Amino acid sequence: MFCYVNYPTWIRPEIFSFLPIRWYALMYIVAFAIAYLLFKYQVKHDGLLVLSNDDTDSLFMYCIILLLIFAHLFSVLFYSDAKYYLTHPWLIFWPFENGSFVGLPGMSYHGGVVGAILGGIWFAKKKKKNFFLLADTACAGIPLGYTFGRLGNFINAELYGRVTTSPMGMIFPGAERFSTNYEWVRELCDKCGITYTLGEYVNLPRHPSQLYEALFEGIVLWLILWFICRPLIKKRGLKPGSMLSFYLFGYGFFRFFIEYMRQPDSNIGYVIALGKQSDNIAIFQSFLNISKGQIFCLLMMAFAIIVFFIVNRRKENVKHR
Repeated sequence: MFCYVNYPTWIRPEIFSFLPIRWYALMYIVAFAIAYLLFKYQVKHDGLLVLSNDDTDSLFMYCIILLLIFAHLFSVLFYSDAKYYLTHPWLIFWPFENGSFVGLPGMSYHGGVVGAILGGIWFAKKKKKNFFLLADTACAGIPLGYTFGRLGNFINAELYGRVTTSPMGMIFPGAERFSTNYEWVRELCDKCGITYTLGEYVNLPRHPSQLYEALFEGIVLWLILWFICRPLIKKRGLKPGSMLSFYLFGYGFFRFFIEYMRQPDSNIGYVIALGKQSDNIAIFQSFLNISKGQIFCLLMMAFAIIVFFIVNRRKENVKHR
């Protein structure tokens, strides 16, 4: 019985074999473009935010620059060897490794959120705009753009999930292989119909968690925010900052549960391991085993709830600017 599919062999990370341009980079450009166009659509049709085209461009420039900086900074400090980089801070943004240009590998979504928020605050103070109106307008469209970012991860065959016997399982060519000397590996091979010889290393099916995230943190969240939360905010007269809260909570909620299907970084493992079994991060063992990404999601949801109640307890009702 086969309960998996192979990663499509026709997918290549490079757009053209003769140029060092990857689909991953293009997907992020598409993501920013979609968020930008949906932002401008709301400025034009909702009438809540007065912003010129030049100011819109400046806002996105501030947010994107700080997003990229903090996304990489969080990745280095929270998911890499933080002690090394704290003693060698000049290497944090050094784009070369062993004499080769590698760019800035490693991006943390949660760091990107912090950077984007700081960029929005910086712009709001400089232009004397209402930050929460800016954030609400941006957040309504961000998830749809985010979908393409995760598709870029899938095309790169990276950030795949845990080993699974689910029919959704997929064998990624560059995934870590496991020795059939382990009983759990042999059991999974038998369940998935994978032939093996004792002692060899096999590539097991994994959750295509990038696609799960593209669907739930991207398309589903966007549909909720755009078609449910936007009308609800208008109908209930909720204050600026409410959409920001809905977005942060919604993303944190979906990401928290999808993290159970993503394998934690091998150099980190679980931050909280309260399950009866927590010795094997490659497979799901307990809902009580919590990763660092899930901790950030819980903090994100808690922050969203706090922001929602703070902004909606304010007496003033800012409609424009």
